Amino acid sequence: MKTTRLEHDLLGELEVPAQRYYGIQTLRALENFQITGIAIAHYPELINSLACIKKAAALANKDLGLLPTEIAQAIAWACDRILAGRCHDEFVVDVIQGGAGTSTNMNANEVIANLALEYMGLDKGRYDIIHPLNHVNCSQSTNDVYPTALRITLSRKLDTLESAMAVLQRSLAAKALEFADVIKMGRTQLQDAVPMTLGQEFRAYAIMVDEDRQRVREAQSLIHEINMGATAIGTGLNAHPDYAGLVTRYLGELSGVPVLLSNDLVEATQDTGAYVQLSGVLKRVAVKLSKICNDLRLLSSGPRAGLNEINLPRMAPGSSIMPGKVNPIIPEVVNQVAYEVIGNDVTVTMASEAGQLELNVMEPVIAFNLFRSIDMLGNACRTLAARCIDGITANREVCRRMVENSIGLVTALNPIIGYERSTEIANLALQSGRSVVEIVLEKGYLTQAELDELLLPENMTRPRYRHRPQS
Repeated sequence: MKTTRLEHDLLGELEVPAQRYYGIQTLRALENFQITGIAIAHYPELINSLACIKKAAALANKDLGLLPTEIAQAIAWACDRILAGRCHDEFVVDVIQGGAGTSTNMNANEVIANLALEYMGLDKGRYDIIHPLNHVNCSQSTNDVYPTALRITLSRKLDTLESAMAVLQRSLAAKALEFADVIKMGRTQLQDAVPMTLGQEFRAYAIMVDEDRQRVREAQSLIHEINMGATAIGTGLNAHPDYAGLVTRYLGELSGVPVLLSNDLVEATQDTGAYVQLSGVLKRVAVKLSKICNDLRLLSSGPRAGLNEINLPRMAPGSSIMPGKVNPIIPEVVNQVAYEVIGNDVTVTMASEAGQLELNVMEPVIAFNLFRSIDMLGNACRTLAARCIDGITANREVCRRMVENSIGLVTALNPIIGYERSTEIANLALQSGRSVVEIVLEKGYLTQAELDELLLPENMTRPRYRHRPQS
């Protein structure tokens, strides 16, 4: 048995391992692009998207009389095998590559061609029967295949992210209900402000996440516009006039993604604005998550020398030198995910700006960073929900004691005793360390019954205005 087969391309000949389904151009990419160490097979959704595209193209080309039925069937069979999980390990090119994704497209063309030859009972490399370019890539260019594959992949990944965000939203909303009766001190600029409930605080977090879920769905709708049939630059050279519409219809059916053919394929082939929009939304999600985690770390700080209003689940010992210390490791890891996503957004922005004339060759690094951001955010949301939010408990007495001792209580009295007296009370409380209630009673500004009614938690944590004219 021969261990290699000889293949040739524009640059000459190479020996390809006989058992491999990929071919010479994939082998060249392996040699050229040793960059991240991450093969495109790391993203199975991308491999499946390529398989859907190649099958849709084969079916459209068969309908248009551009491919013999038996060859189209063999290509479709090969794509089905890939969609079933076979040969994913044959997609070996580095996710970051020069050539605007040509190596990824050729990796798919070669694997599918050799799988199709296997279906026909022929040896790998019999490209005189089924050729990676003449048949598998018929009516296509990397410049429409690759961006379309990215968009289908991104849409599927965004479904997963949105689901993960929904899990986190539900966890936060559940805590909002659980803590609805826990009175605490609200803070602005890290200073005492006015009372609120811990439930209101967590409800705000749940709403933040829900708003960003909506933004994710909006960004997802933008990436459903594709440029299949554009071929090299959008003019459709070497494609049948009916091919673009037909392949798009097949692709929507096969992928389950509501793809929409662009009205102008020249514009669509060079424009990466949807990626910039999506990356900005991912950054927004990251910033919001990081803000929530900053709050969780602050609210749980202590336990003796911090705010200590909530307890985070104890997930791991926190120190190799300080016995008993437990750190907020889950919010910390989510913070770090946020920083990575923010950095990825800078990369996407710069790579999108780098497009020149009829094509942006930087789409591989755009794809890599968007994939990473989506995956990390989804994992972060699930981790934060399951290993932090669900296990949070409230230190009810600590929260109430802070409210009772806070100078911020005087704000609730302002409409009754006036701003000047309220300022007087605040200054006296601050200087003496005594409570606002104690000083108000001593001054005779209000009775105990009036104070009890004014300072009821339910009267301080919702819109309510009482006014007593001052003499």
